[in-house]
Amino acid sequence: MKTIFITGSTDGIGKLTAIKLAKFGHSIYIHGRNPEKLLRTVTEIKEITNNENIIGFVGDFSDFNSVREMTSKIKQEVSKIDVLINNAGIFKSPATHNKDGIDIRFAVNYLAPFLLTEELITLLKKSTAPRIINLSSAAQSVVSLDALLGKSHLSEQEAYAQSKLALTMWTTKLAKEFNNVNIIAVNPGSLLNTKMVKEAYGNHWSSAEKGVDILFDLATSDKYSNDSGKYFDNDKGFFSKAHGDAYDQNKIDQLISITNSMLAK
Repeated sequence: MKTIFITGSTDGIGKLTAIKLAKFGHSIYIHGRNPEKLLRTVTEIKEITNNENIIGFVGDFSDFNSVREMTSKIKQEVSKIDVLINNAGIFKSPATHNKDGIDIRFAVNYLAPFLLTEELITLLKKSTAPRIINLSSAAQSVVSLDALLGKSHLSEQEAYAQSKLALTMWTTKLAKEFNNVNIIAVNPGSLLNTKMVKEAYGNHWSSAEKGVDILFDLATSDKYSNDSGKYFDNDKGFFSKAHGDAYDQNKIDQLISITNSMLAK
């Protein structure tokens, strides 16, 4: 059985994936921003799955200090992580920027997962077969470093697409850096029936289960053990090419350099 940490798991495919994995007996760590909602979700998953090994951690992904506080708590309470699913994401939000003036989509969809993974990599390395699954998107757009830094403003759609390409570019870098950790980016499916999609578009193309099934598969199946650094496009149902910038080493180096400076304590 694996220990699996899923960010953004009080709603949507994160929650549904946690339920499916818990039904198979895995130990699940879930994450949410709201303490009450997180507690309700932990209780609900335990009742649905008859699995008591469900633990919740509170963290606000728009606040990097909150992410650091959460990872500090995780490191005190958790001995190892076999699978990290960076699922938390945002499209529409009442707040367009966080308190540091960074677009909320860059903060939640890219910078927070980057920071969280950096903080938890020691726990992943304690696993015999560690995996990181980064939720990308079919929407990927060239990253404006000025927009990332909060120096220029983008539409919701553009900021979302840029944040997802940034996440995919970072996946390429991570896979090269950590040979013993299997790191995969995945588009779980376009316009799945989730709260985020409903808020953004009002309609959907596919059931949420389509995304759940691929996340479950990527987290548990041995057939992906030699696919680190790749991009799985679940709209197609197989590994595919992401945006060209995901493989442009110069652009990746620039992005990571700026990201490290933004997240420096």
